[in-house]
Amino acid sequence: MKEKKQVLIAEDHTILREGLRMLLASNPSLEVVGEAQDGLEAKRHAESLKPHLILMDLSMPRMNGMDAIKEIKKQCPDTKILVLTVHRTEEYILAALKAGADGYVLKDATHSELMLAIDCVLSGKSYLSPGISEKVIEGYLEGRKTLKAHSPWDTLTQREQEILKMVAEGYKNKDIADYLCISVKTVEKHRANLMKKLDLHSVSALTAFAMEKGLITK
Repeated sequence: MKEKKQVLIAEDHTILREGLRMLLASNPSLEVVGEAQDGLEAKRHAESLKPHLILMDLSMPRMNGMDAIKEIKKQCPDTKILVLTVHRTEEYILAALKAGADGYVLKDATHSELMLAIDCVLSGKSYLSPGISEKVIEGYLEGRKTLKAHSPWDTLTQREQEILKMVAEGYKNKDIADYLCISVKTVEKHRANLMKKLDLHSVSALTAFAMEKGLITK
């Protein structure tokens, strides 16, 4: 009997983790061996379980997915990492590939596309969702290794992007601090910095911008 490929799911939303577990259970060649709700937990499980594949969200508390990919690839270079995210912008895609991701799938993908992506990555190939523009693919294949800032959005750090998302979702500073395990003062500093960089000075303006960038849905 063919050995099942072991999969770790790294996703901070419980309902999405459960949904992914059910989807993967329908494939007899896959076995979910662990779940993580933040980047640090994903790193810890990856090092102890040594799964064949990790499905990795990018926006997670404590340690974001991008940093988790870098850390995991250092300790577990043979583990394949398939990013599964809502972020479709060039900045995120190129940064994830540079960090060491083996594939990149958007969360609006179909079940069949996800399974195709998993098969490709496990077989040693790369996979990028068809929804990703040819420009992004061409830029990566041409060896583009660094992200150039073309707009204020490009200047935001990963943490500032996470806080922007949570502000747009209606979270207060204390809630954000508790969720990300940082101080309220640190949240306030990040929030002030991102508002200055984007030149947006109200929650409604930040929310509209977050929607435009695909961080949240209407």
